Amino acid sequence: MQFSVLAESGSGWRKMDTHGEMGLLGENFDLGMIGRIRDDGYESRSGSDNLEGASGDDQDAGDDQPPRKKKYHRHTPHQIQELESFFKECPHPDEKQSNEKVMNLNQTQLERHENIILRQENDKLRAENNMIKDAMSNPMCNQCGGPAIPGQISFEEHQLRIENARLKDELSRICSLANKFLGRPLSSLVAPLPLPSSASLELAMGRNGMGGLNVGPPLPMGLDLGDGVSSSAHMMPLVKSSMGMSAFGNEIPFDRSMFIDLAMAAMDELLKLAQAEGPMWIKSSDGGGKEMLNHEEYMRTFPPCIGAKPNGYVSEATRDSSVVIINSLALVETLMDANRWIEMFPCLISRASTIEMISAGMGGTRNGALGVMHAELQVLSPLVPLRPLKFIRFCKQHGDGVWAVVDVSIDINREALNAESYFQCRRLPSGCLVQDMPDGYSKVTWLEHTEYDASGVHQMFRSYISSGLGFGAQRWLATLQRQCEYLATLMSPSIPNEDQIAVSLGGRRSLLKLAKRMVDNFCAGVCASTVRKWDKLRVDNVGEDVRVMTRKSMDDPGEPPGIILSAATSVWIPVSQKRVFEFLQDERLRSEWDILSNGGPMQEMVHITKGQRHGNHVSLLRAGSMGANDSSTMLILQETWTDSSGSMVVYAPVDSAAINVVMHGGDSAYVALLPSGFAIVPDGSSHLKNGGSGIDSVDPRGSLSSLFC
Repeated sequence: MQFSVLAESGSGWRKMDTHGEMGLLGENFDLGMIGRIRDDGYESRSGSDNLEGASGDDQDAGDDQPPRKKKYHRHTPHQIQELESFFKECPHPDEKQSNEKVMNLNQTQLERHENIILRQENDKLRAENNMIKDAMSNPMCNQCGGPAIPGQISFEEHQLRIENARLKDELSRICSLANKFLGRPLSSLVAPLPLPSSASLELAMGRNGMGGLNVGPPLPMGLDLGDGVSSSAHMMPLVKSSMGMSAFGNEIPFDRSMFIDLAMAAMDELLKLAQAEGPMWIKSSDGGGKEMLNHEEYMRTFPPCIGAKPNGYVSEATRDSSVVIINSLALVETLMDANRWIEMFPCLISRASTIEMISAGMGGTRNGALGVMHAELQVLSPLVPLRPLKFIRFCKQHGDGVWAVVDVSIDINREALNAESYFQCRRLPSGCLVQDMPDGYSKVTWLEHTEYDASGVHQMFRSYISSGLGFGAQRWLATLQRQCEYLATLMSPSIPNEDQIAVSLGGRRSLLKLAKRMVDNFCAGVCASTVRKWDKLRVDNVGEDVRVMTRKSMDDPGEPPGIILSAATSVWIPVSQKRVFEFLQDERLRSEWDILSNGGPMQEMVHITKGQRHGNHVSLLRAGSMGANDSSTMLILQETWTDSSGSMVVYAPVDSAAINVVMHGGDSAYVALLPSGFAIVPDGSSHLKNGGSGIDSVDPRGSLSSLFC
């Protein structure tokens, strides 16, 4: 048939043959295509076996003869059929028609070739699938090659597997935490990790259940971080800075591995001291829960955590415990956040900041959180310098609802400190142990341990500071109790009040917010905090015990613009703290000391309770001699509080029109005020009456009162 086609259309064939062999299937035809198909095992043949000239007669006659050699045709039967049909319709195709036909035939050939390859891959996948099914039905042991017969897994083995998975996940988190601490992967450490002792392991992992801790020589924590840094408590050196650094700068060179050692050793010491009994702590003679550390017993039991005590320094260590209306998680979050920490202790902390948060914790909690912080601690007196501290704060969970937060100082550049405004001190392991109790309460054990330069303390306040009343655990815990009671009152649906005039709930909250700003400004002024820039004035007729200062107020809506002049001093009064406070907060006796009373008693218009103790409230006062309908009457906003650590009376005159907006729930940020007031503390030389306890049972020789106006 092929020859007949050539004979019938010889002219057309000759025309196509002038283009050479490529003219038949186009210039882009792949001559190796058929060869590759042969290699794949799928040869292109014409007829039944693509034989040349294999007619039916030839095949019949060839039964007795040896088979002829098979010859491969140049084109497939399909291509030949298509060409024959094409030449029947168009005996004399032009070049364009020929090229189109060639392209169509080539495309068909490629599609057939792709189908062949896909069929091969499908067969291969089917074979692999059958092999996998056979392997699953007949499992073999990888170790011995024999048949594997899985038996029933016991409940204990199932629990072990779950525990193993949990430990792997915990190991992954610890490695990630170590990488964050050390700045390099845990596997890159030189020395292997030795097995820690059981007590240290329980302490580090928080599994001791807060059982009784034996107070003995501190055990090594068993955490060798390489580079020759051992974690034994007696090997804890003070972090030295090799670079010049501002006392309040946020840049501090440090070794992260050393901070891990220091934090773990400090946590170990805090927990042991928080639960120690017997000779380690001496009950205070004031009848409260405060205890003083027995330093001789401490030195025999604990090696120095941050080095030996410097010459001229004295030690101060106190412990106190109480029940506070706050849960452990909320308190831990407050302590780990610098801004919330200031809000909780406004009269104790002048300012604070987080220099660097090395770890925010694990599993979305504060467990394992470690940060480097800076703070300025204060006593509300111009005669007591601020205490600047740079320290690491470490938080650890030690059981369900049991947390511990510990601070320990790191060294700073002492030469950068202003000797007039600051005195040198360092904080040994201090902090709190918090345990949840029912109804949202917590039992808090607070421990403060510091060493400071006694030469920087004014003679009037030496007994007060050395007794632990100034910066000790009693003051921290009393402040925490008072602030938690205030927050509970603030968040309650109804704020208790004894108002003579109607004030909405939003108005009472606005008044409380305004009173808070007033107290903050008072504390910053009486201590000359670095929060505001004060310029000290030298006055010839004023002694060193009185500090006169000025500062500029510009673009502050909460203060009148211009130059603000203030004075602060502290005096010793031979009257108890309680009697001084009761005298100052009694509005009927106001005319005896306050010129703003216009010579008569004051009338309390608004009374907002801030806590359970009598005397903790915010008031709005008005001079009784003024008419009730006098719109120009100047009102006085006043806040008072008292607890076992001290008392405060702070007040400021306010415009009646502005305060009227606040009482109706308006914004209090634009109310201008300049606070004045008194901070009263015991002088530290009190003794206990027989059978009494607390502040009401103390018969002090006197009190220290600081005035600011």
